[in-house]
Amino acid sequence: MEPILEVKDLSISFTQYGRGTKQVLLPVIQDLSLTIRPGQVVAVVGSSGSGKSLLAHGILGILPYNSHMAGEITFLGQPLTPKRAEKVRGKEIVLVPQGVTYLDPLMKVGPQIRKGRRDQSAREASRAVLERYGLGADTEERYPFELSGGMARRVLIATAAAATPKLVIADEPTPGLDARAAKRVLSHFRELADGGAGVLLITHDLELALTIADRVGVFYAGETVEEANAADFGAGKLRHPYTRALWNALPQNGFVPIPGAQPGPGEVGTGCPFAPRCPKQRPECLGPVAYRELDGGLVRCLYPEGGEQP
Repeated sequence: MEPILEVKDLSISFTQYGRGTKQVLLPVIQDLSLTIRPGQVVAVVGSSGSGKSLLAHGILGILPYNSHMAGEITFLGQPLTPKRAEKVRGKEIVLVPQGVTYLDPLMKVGPQIRKGRRDQSAREASRAVLERYGLGADTEERYPFELSGGMARRVLIATAAAATPKLVIADEPTPGLDARAAKRVLSHFRELADGGAGVLLITHDLELALTIADRVGVFYAGETVEEANAADFGAGKLRHPYTRALWNALPQNGFVPIPGAQPGPGEVGTGCPFAPRCPKQRPECLGPVAYRELDGGLVRCLYPEGGEQP
């Protein structure tokens, strides 16, 4: 099955001013790869600063003017150039943002879902999509400030679903929600995937992501260190030491911390960025480490869990 989205060797850096008027290039994403197929929810997890939201902005073509992006992004088998990204953004590729403040506070919900259309078919479609997410027809006449947090998030999802997209990017869609409400919101993304769309779920909550994800991409310091089936977590088939550390840090798995901290932008040298914190570190880990297939997944590690050195 042809992927909806394929990201290969993506790098993103920013031009900044150093001392005086000297410009410096700050690398933030160095080597990200990811694949999403129709009907899949692919969750991207990692700590803050690992490149999760920046990946979304790169796909959507909304990076700031001082950014530089290299690598390859294909959408439905064709290169996703800046011109094409602008054309499909909000139609075939939609974003469900992190904050409900993305809703226009001065516009009622109905016109926002209909994107200004007033014809009868558009009104019927907006009411149908609101009903799909458990919102009554009266929601159309409400302003965003009249909605609860959970209702506002469902309106954002309804707005995305109304466009019948091929790819949905959900960027941290559950902050501030209790566990029950968060699971309800995520179930709507699962429904979109079951309808044939691809869903990219960006989150820091691994436990929550595993409730709906088919596959999980693990980011660390601007690199993809592992891509695994969601079932691999419960089955103990994790490949990268950092993925294992994330799993062990969950309360039900012992809440085991690891020493050290993720390096910041510009602090990553050659080799594995996790090496300073890794119990398996060897001198060769400071050299190039390829991203390779292993036991049904992908991993960037010379000494993976349960695997052999390449």
